[in-house]
Amino acid sequence: MRSRKVKLFVILCLQTSLAVAQTAAYLGFDRNTYPGDTNLKALHQTFSYTGYWLNNPPGEKTNTWTGHRAAVESAGFGFLVLFNGRLYAELKSVAHATKLGNSDAQAAVAAERREGFPAHTIIFLDQEQGGRMLPEQKAYIYAWVDGVSAAGFRAGIYCSGIAAKDGGNIVTAEDIRANAFGRDITYWVSNDACPPAPGCAFPARTASPAQSGIGFAKVWQYAQSPQRKDIAGRCSNYARDGSCYPDRQGVQDLPLDLNLATSPDPSNGRSR
Repeated sequence: MRSRKVKLFVILCLQTSLAVAQTAAYLGFDRNTYPGDTNLKALHQTFSYTGYWLNNPPGEKTNTWTGHRAAVESAGFGFLVLFNGRLYAELKSVAHATKLGNSDAQAAVAAERREGFPAHTIIFLDQEQGGRMLPEQKAYIYAWVDGVSAAGFRAGIYCSGIAAKDGGNIVTAEDIRANAFGRDITYWVSNDACPPAPGCAFPARTASPAQSGIGFAKVWQYAQSPQRKDIAGRCSNYARDGSCYPDRQGVQDLPLDLNLATSPDPSNGRSR
């Protein structure tokens, strides 16, 4: 009888551990400009991973992340590797969009290799515009995904997880996935509306990217800096200037976007 109780106890412990592993989430941040080597140690006390740009972030003329991969990894961080994609206005036709998607995939892979990321790292294409993707946008996205995959890396996409107010309440992530024809794409979704977002806060590890409303999301960006009043106007804990700041001494002057992921290294970008 005692042996049976011990076995039941072991089984219960294993089931509990499995349940915790399935629900555990990890905090991370992203921002357009590199936070500086001196801030990495303090930031890692709160965050498991960071965004890492391969080209100029949206609205920026330079990429300050270039050359800092080793320092970021040495500080203990995992990665969300990002490549800034094209806006609709840059896509003249489906054929032109396909050509740009192919060339941008090559540029992303070349930058990935220069930065020293290992093979099979997931590169997330930054898709800033939301709603239903138009034919030119789809051509660009899927050409980029195919190009990155053909080079031996893995493709992901950062996109909206919020239903667009126009165009029939289309959710960008769902639209891209529904038209991907089985392509292996990892989804990082943005939904900073409260609810479901917790605002500028640091949730417990039992939170999940699926709480974003997109069940297949592996990463959820739940807070942005500055706060988007039209979307996140009901959210709390933002600073007076509308930004979200770390909860650590010495780094309060760094506005951040906040994320939850199912892995402490969502891009699998750490050296093995």
